[in-house]
Amino acid sequence: MGLVGELLALPLAPARGTLWVLRQVVAEAERQYYDPSVIRAELARLTELLEAGEIDEVEFDRREDELLTRLGYGVRQGVAREPGASTGSGAAPEENRTATR
Repeated sequence: MGLVGELLALPLAPARGTLWVLRQVVAEAERQYYDPSVIRAELARLTELLEAGEIDEVEFDRREDELLTRLGYGVRQGVAREPGASTGSGAAPEENRTATR
């Protein structure tokens, strides 16, 4: 970029640094959210709640579906396998599917 370009861009350095930090925080949050071991632990806890009678079958099914969707989406996107990986467009799993008919 050259010396003049670097000097002109210097006032933007704090904003670029802040954006980098935000990207790192989002990547770590996604990694934790889609971590298979965390999701399995939540599924086990959900089963315990059902067996203890604290939630009913309908609530169990709804929450289990959410967890299984999260598990499948994270694996498809590679979030759980590659720390810091982005989910790409951030679109929902249904939006990323292609028609196979």
